[in-house]
Amino acid sequence: MVKDDYRPSRDEILRYIAENPDRSGKREIAKAFALRGEDRVWLKDQLRDLQDEGLLNKERKRLTRAGAVPHVAVLDIFGRDDDGVLLAHPSEYTGNGSPPVIAIRISRGAGGPAPGIGDRVLAKTFPTDDPSGPAYTGRVMKIFEKRSDAVLGVFRVLKDGTFRIEPVERRQPELIVDKEFQNGARNGDLVEVEPARASRYGLPRAKVLAVLGSLSSEKAVSMIAIHAHDIPHVFPADVIAEADAVKPATLDHREDWRDLPLVTIDPADAKDHDDAVFATPDTDEKNPGGIVVTVAIADVAAYVRCGTPLDREALKRGNSVYFPDRVVPMLPERISNDLCSLREGENRPAIAVRMTFSSEGRKLRHSFHRVMMKSAAKLAYPQAQAAIDGVPDDKTRPILDSVLRPLWDAYAVLKRGRDARQPLELDLPERKILLKADGTVDRVVVPERLDAHKLIEEFMIQANVAAAETLEGKKEPLVYRIHDAPSLAKQESLRDFLQTLSLSLARGAQMRPSQFNGILERVRGADNEALVNEVVLRSQSQAEYSPKNIGHFGLNLRRYAHFTSPIRRYADLIVHRGLIAALGLGPGGLTQAEADRLEEVAALISATERRAMAAERDTVDRLVAAYLAERVNDTFDARISGVTKAGLFVQLPQYGADGFIPVSTLGGDYYIYDETARSLFGERTGKGYQLADRVEVRLVEVAPMAGAMRFEMLTDPKPLPGSKRSFHKAKGRARASQSRVGPRGRRR
Repeated sequence: MVKDDYRPSRDEILRYIAENPDRSGKREIAKAFALRGEDRVWLKDQLRDLQDEGLLNKERKRLTRAGAVPHVAVLDIFGRDDDGVLLAHPSEYTGNGSPPVIAIRISRGAGGPAPGIGDRVLAKTFPTDDPSGPAYTGRVMKIFEKRSDAVLGVFRVLKDGTFRIEPVERRQPELIVDKEFQNGARNGDLVEVEPARASRYGLPRAKVLAVLGSLSSEKAVSMIAIHAHDIPHVFPADVIAEADAVKPATLDHREDWRDLPLVTIDPADAKDHDDAVFATPDTDEKNPGGIVVTVAIADVAAYVRCGTPLDREALKRGNSVYFPDRVVPMLPERISNDLCSLREGENRPAIAVRMTFSSEGRKLRHSFHRVMMKSAAKLAYPQAQAAIDGVPDDKTRPILDSVLRPLWDAYAVLKRGRDARQPLELDLPERKILLKADGTVDRVVVPERLDAHKLIEEFMIQANVAAAETLEGKKEPLVYRIHDAPSLAKQESLRDFLQTLSLSLARGAQMRPSQFNGILERVRGADNEALVNEVVLRSQSQAEYSPKNIGHFGLNLRRYAHFTSPIRRYADLIVHRGLIAALGLGPGGLTQAEADRLEEVAALISATERRAMAAERDTVDRLVAAYLAERVNDTFDARISGVTKAGLFVQLPQYGADGFIPVSTLGGDYYIYDETARSLFGERTGKGYQLADRVEVRLVEVAPMAGAMRFEMLTDPKPLPGSKRSFHKAKGRARASQSRVGPRGRRR
């Protein structure tokens, strides 16, 4: 056994983890310091202490320095040091304090454009030992499309003939445009402008660089998000030419499955159909009560080959983006809505997986096939559900007993397996905006959650698992869909919050979704059900793509990959190519060059997914704000969706959009922010507001193009459960910060 004298210091442990991000598991750390026996137990205690102190985080079964930058990260270059070296920050940083500085290394003789200030790049990062210099160095792998300092706005002509730029971002100021810088813009045009340096008096000025479109069109609101988030939406000519030249796939390298009555079940307004399903009882006597499920997925790899213009554009987009008024597809319509869409009654190439399950829902075996199929029916979710519920129509009646009932029988079997697996079961209904013909909001609905939805969801999950298992078994590189367990810091924050409601969450390094489900079950039907669901959701990590597997915490699966939507997700196309290569299913498989850059690709498509989510959310906010612009001074029922020191975010459940109530407008009391309880409460009364509270509000101001709404609180504050426990702590923190904040919350 190594003597205590040879045990590494805390600084040595932290330095090793920083310098060896790929070898920072407990076993690897013990091996690096030659620790054995009792010393390994000592190391485990040391690492736990460092995590509890916030100096280490546990991610993907490895330890990282708190606030550490991933080995492959998206960076924003913001300046140069005195020696001219480019400096960057991570574009997304979740650590405490200021983000670390990364010095960009430029390789001599490197081809292609050189990065510069203002660029966003994908880079490999390496920690440094220099305490006086940047914390990391970075080697650029890819430069994203350059953006100038231009901003977006809506060109407005005022009654006096002067020009203004109405902001489309919440923190963007209004701008003045002089006539010589109008550049052909007309009233209501969405424009790109270059702001001039602000003067000491009056509004800043700007010049119009480009007219992007007119807001009189019904798709103008989503166009703002497309430009604001740099979403590619116009296919280059060579991409369209390649798509138009594609010939339909043949039976070469395929099994003929056209007689198998596979059906598609999708939303009624779906334009493309990339999955079809079929189920039948297992005839094997050794598997009584078992079922065989078949999932067929559009064979996009038959048409989109690695390295072609189509492929490069698909990777650049990463995924399709879905707005209430349009879809920005990953692939041209010739591919997505025609050749790859599993249309009813038409021959279509597919990659299918046939899975056999026991009567308890446990998968016994599976096999993949490259096939030619012909969909027997195109069904909508409500249509298929109505047939099962006893109201078939002319299309579903002929296939009710032969196709639909076996599908529902199979779902009953898979549900037993899902119930035994116990994935995270959050109850957070999704809202859908329905538009009028002119593109304005008609109403917001919460679609009913049918067994038809759950059936397709569970079939797709099992197909995704089978794809990951096959590729892993064949040692074929792939991109996993990973979801880490909540960080220790988030667990502790959630635990503190639950204590305010007299609920407890067990401690332990190995959290399970079932532990969260137990909490959710205890509050089902209670007044605080929505609150607890919201806080549990916010405690979860964000799912992403990675060539390194850590499993999927939310689904409670050890291995998981996206396979079932290659028309709209590049990750699925990679998995398809991997299956083709691993199983020898013909042309279009994963190439070695593509396999070598999976880390880069995973980072790119994770970023495009986040970009799409932000753009979709912004568009909903703008649509609803424009819809409510005529209802200033009206009152609404709302729910508190966020609590900050500055005030309350409230969501209108009937519209699904958020607005803000500044803390300075809440009344005469001094409101204290209690982070643990997610609340604001009065210093004098102890009454206040908490996350998920239902309140009544008045709309007082709307900025439609920015998607911003300001409300006034009409509901009186209430006594808060658990506020006494944290009152003195919060009060003490508030007193300590008075010199910085100023009296009654007015910031200096």
